[in-house]
Amino acid sequence: MLRKYSKLSPIQVIVTAYFVAIIVVTGLLMLPISLKPGVHLSFADALFTATSAVSVTGLTTVSTSSTFSGFGAGVLLFAFQLGGIGIMTLSTLIWILLGAPIGLSQRRLIMVDQNRYNLSGLVQLMKLVLGMALLFEAIGTVIFAFYFYFAGYCDTLRTSFYYGLFHSISTYTNAGFDLFGNSLIEYAHDYFIQIVTMVLIILGAIGFPVLIEVREYFFGGHTRFRFSLYTKITTLTFAVLLVLGAIGIWIIEDSQRFADMVWHEKLFYSLFLSVTARSAGLTTVDASELSVASQLFTSLLMFIGASPSSVGGGIRTTTLAVIILTIITFARGRNEVRIFGRSLRQEDINKSFVFFTTASILAVGGVMVIEMAEQQKFGLAAIIFEVCSAFGTCGLSTGMTSELSSVSKIMLVLLMYIGRIGMMPFLSLFISGKSRADIHYPEEKIIIG
Repeated sequence: MLRKYSKLSPIQVIVTAYFVAIIVVTGLLMLPISLKPGVHLSFADALFTATSAVSVTGLTTVSTSSTFSGFGAGVLLFAFQLGGIGIMTLSTLIWILLGAPIGLSQRRLIMVDQNRYNLSGLVQLMKLVLGMALLFEAIGTVIFAFYFYFAGYCDTLRTSFYYGLFHSISTYTNAGFDLFGNSLIEYAHDYFIQIVTMVLIILGAIGFPVLIEVREYFFGGHTRFRFSLYTKITTLTFAVLLVLGAIGIWIIEDSQRFADMVWHEKLFYSLFLSVTARSAGLTTVDASELSVASQLFTSLLMFIGASPSSVGGGIRTTTLAVIILTIITFARGRNEVRIFGRSLRQEDINKSFVFFTTASILAVGGVMVIEMAEQQKFGLAAIIFEVCSAFGTCGLSTGMTSELSSVSKIMLVLLMYIGRIGMMPFLSLFISGKSRADIHYPEEKIIIG
């Protein structure tokens, strides 16, 4: 067994680790202690729920509040943490607590799991990621717990802390699960809960490197501090998507779903949907009530997803930014892609187009498989919405998840799994480990376009 393990590449180890985590969580969720009295959970539903939890997606075929006991909710919270901040982050914590040395092989695993390019400072990175996650989740828990209690949503402090803890972790990790039974529709007019929820979603989806650089800027004691190009690009893209997403949803639904609402209701409905489409999956409005145009627009936002090295999925914000910048550069007749006084590497440009193309093929393939399996039982827009939600590990749904056939559910499970491990590890599984010969063939032009 150890010999087989040693032959695996770091990427194969990480991919296998998430698969094993899903199987373990599936088994735990099927235990009688994880279920409420009289509730039965099939293997298919347990597998789907476990995949959704570990991939921090939020799609589910059963009601979380009416299916799982307190122990089952605890299993889900563990799965959120495992999938949200990463398997290697929690493993690093265990190694540190046990006093075990973190060698080169473990550092390589951390590098792959956190989508980093070098081995330096990885242990410190893991400490910061875990510390920030626990801090934000703890603050969210306290705020939600006391608010749920004093606002009259919960009868006891114990219950309010239980709901506050679950909602805080589910929100920060962008898992999208809820104990309320109808996501946040009940709190559609409670702007305080929505604001705190949106802040936690953004903190989880903006990316750990961005948070670490912001922390260094404020508390690092530097006289002059320069943010990295990555932080500048991903933060700008993230902000633009949030604003344009909210404006787009408001414009589309202004004369339809939002027709009888006042301006602040339209604002919060639009803004919350734009924020949650990053990767969170919590919602204040039933997605099935949105127009087809809004469903397709939200599908696009979910397909893009969150930032790299975050709790979210999708093609990621930097991928979109690089593609747009490359198109603009090409349209202007230039060869070098520049932004913020820097030029982008050709390797990163190539990766962006490869990731986007592969993700598009997966999404289109998923839509085709589900459309054929369901035999026109659901509308095409709803299927696209579900597929993009799964791939972007978002969790928004029009309500069709529990009614899907086994084939469709398996397709969504695969998309959620790929969305969690990321495009780079997924594509790397098909790369041969053999060294390539250093041979260069003569170039020849072909007709393009």
